[in-house]
Amino acid sequence: MTITEVSQKYVISADTLRYYERIGLIPTVTRSASGVRDYQEEDLNWVNFVKCMRGAGLSIEVLVEYVSLFQKGDKTLQARKDLLIEQRRQLVKKMEDMQETLSRLNYKIDNYDEKIAKGDKKLRIRKKTGK
Repeated sequence: MTITEVSQKYVISADTLRYYERIGLIPTVTRSASGVRDYQEEDLNWVNFVKCMRGAGLSIEVLVEYVSLFQKGDKTLQARKDLLIEQRRQLVKKMEDMQETLSRLNYKIDNYDEKIAKGDKKLRIRKKTGK
């Protein structure tokens, strides 16, 4: 696939894809004989992985470290696992914090619903009594 096709498929700009490759976030992409990026299945797997992890809030630095460890081979399996476990821990904490915020927002919205309902009731009473 060309960089344009990958960009469209994953909704990532071509500039971002080039940047990710330049900083080592995506391993060097396969190139055609003329030097044009020719994304293969393995390249697409990396793009998909990075997009997913970035969407979950993992930093570029952590992902660069992960890719670097991956490229060093199986001797880094434990380090990669530890890195992912720590990121999962942070993500769970973030999700718990977000759930707490969501609960607080729901409470506030419900509180407004009650106030609005009371206000509507007062208006109906005023209309009936003319006061």
